[in-house]
Amino acid sequence: MNSGRSCILTYHSVDATESVISVCPRVFRDQMNWLAESGTRVVPLSEIRSTPGSVALTFDDGFQNFFEQALPVLQEHRFPATVFVVSGYCGGANNWPSQPARPPVPQLNLMGWNEVEQAAQAGISVGAHTVTHPFLSRLSHAEVEEELRTSCAAIEDRTGRSVTTFAYPYGDSSAEVRQAAARHFSLACGTRLAFVSSDSDSMELPRLDVFYLQRRFWFQGLRTEYGAAYLAARRSLRSLRRWGGPQ
Repeated sequence: MNSGRSCILTYHSVDATESVISVCPRVFRDQMNWLAESGTRVVPLSEIRSTPGSVALTFDDGFQNFFEQALPVLQEHRFPATVFVVSGYCGGANNWPSQPARPPVPQLNLMGWNEVEQAAQAGISVGAHTVTHPFLSRLSHAEVEEELRTSCAAIEDRTGRSVTTFAYPYGDSSAEVRQAAARHFSLACGTRLAFVSSDSDSMELPRLDVFYLQRRFWFQGLRTEYGAAYLAARRSLRSLRRWGGPQ
């Protein structure tokens, strides 16, 4: 990844189930090793828009395997990262009411608060991912405010650190939801498949889901011209699926 393009990578679960939210621990370690060996600059999420050619690492939901599998590798390379925690489910599993039946997602354990605290003490930035992982655009104004305010307060209370970043569950937002997020956080991440630039919207930063980048060829070539073409094709396919087109 040696071009001037910057990107935010999205991981969910680091496990061997081969599900739509999973990246194998071996693949994850290989990717982190390559970032280190290639000299790619891995920066905190807060610096991604101002650091051309850099990568930021994010982990959604706060799975226990982040603590067990990803954190030791990140510490080995001294890579910063942000983990977005679903505060109401810490110590439980990812069985929130909005979990879609298809594609099938495995039920996996989430970090408890003790593990979240240890991750924060190890230098990991802990961001908010709501209390109950809902589709925020379907909620009332008051419900959105409650999800944002309560999740932020819970994380700050347990970690003793300010929470300045947020990720929309399922990438779902609206103008009103983004306005609400801006009242609580300085940065918010969506799921639009695109690179980051200095003028990217701070309340809907694009991210690249590593589910599409598990093959070494695509991960290492992401910021080349063929990598950009692959990303554009994936973006088009995702759009077709969203609007009921062919799979």
